[in-house]
Amino acid sequence: MQPQPPPNAPAPPPSEAALLSRKKWEWLWMVGVASIIILALAGLTPPLTAGRGRSPDQTEAVNHARQIGMALWEFQTHYGSRPDGSTIEAVRQETSTNLKLGTKSSNDFFRQLLAVGIVNDESMFYAKITGARKPDSFLPGTKALEKGECAFTYFAGAPKDCSPQRPVAITPAIAGTDRFDPKPFKGKAILLRMDNSVTTLPIRESNGQVWFDGQNLMDPSHPIWEGHAPAIAWPEL
Repeated sequence: MQPQPPPNAPAPPPSEAALLSRKKWEWLWMVGVASIIILALAGLTPPLTAGRGRSPDQTEAVNHARQIGMALWEFQTHYGSRPDGSTIEAVRQETSTNLKLGTKSSNDFFRQLLAVGIVNDESMFYAKITGARKPDSFLPGTKALEKGECAFTYFAGAPKDCSPQRPVAITPAIAGTDRFDPKPFKGKAILLRMDNSVTTLPIRESNGQVWFDGQNLMDPSHPIWEGHAPAIAWPEL
C-alpha cells in the first residue's frame, strides 16, 4: 500500500493525456461558440444574392448612376455647382475644349465632365433602354456622347443649399414627357440623388408616371424640388 501525500502537498502535474484531453475540449468549446456567433450574424444579415432581385441590366444602370454621381460631386467641388449653363464658360476657358457644350440635352451637360477630364470614358452614361447603344468611347470633337450614348435624364439648376435627397438624374424617362418606359427595368425607374444615393421607384402602370411621397416626381411643384423647379434635360435617343 502506497503512502498517502499530506493534505497540503501540491497537486501532481497533469499527465500528457489529460493535457491533450483539456486542449481538445477547449478547442471544441471555441469552435462551438464561434459557430453560434456566425449563425446569429447570418440570421441578422439579409442575403446579398443577385442584387436582391435586380436584373443584370438594372444592376448595371444602378452602378452607372453612382459613377455619374461621384463625377458630378467632383465637378461641383471644383466649379462650385453641378454642370449647368453657368459653368460652360468656365469649363471652356480652363480646358480650351472643342466638345459641344450646351443646355438642350443631358448629353450636353455631361460633356462638361468629359471636357474637364473628370470622366474619360462614356460607358457610365449608358443604360440598356430603348434607343440607347453602347458608347464607343471615341471622344474627340463632336463624337463625344453622340446620340444614343447617354441614357440618363439630368435635372440641372440645383441650388447650392438644396436637400441631399433632391433628384439629379433618372432613367428610363420618355423625352418631353413626365412618363417613363416600364419595359427596361421591370417597371422600375432608377433615381440618383444629390447625396449620391441611388434608389429604384415603381412606374405606375396606369399612366407611366413615377410618384414619390404621394405626388408625381416630375411635377415642378413637388416638395422635393424645394421651390426650385429643375431644368429637365432628356438624353438624345
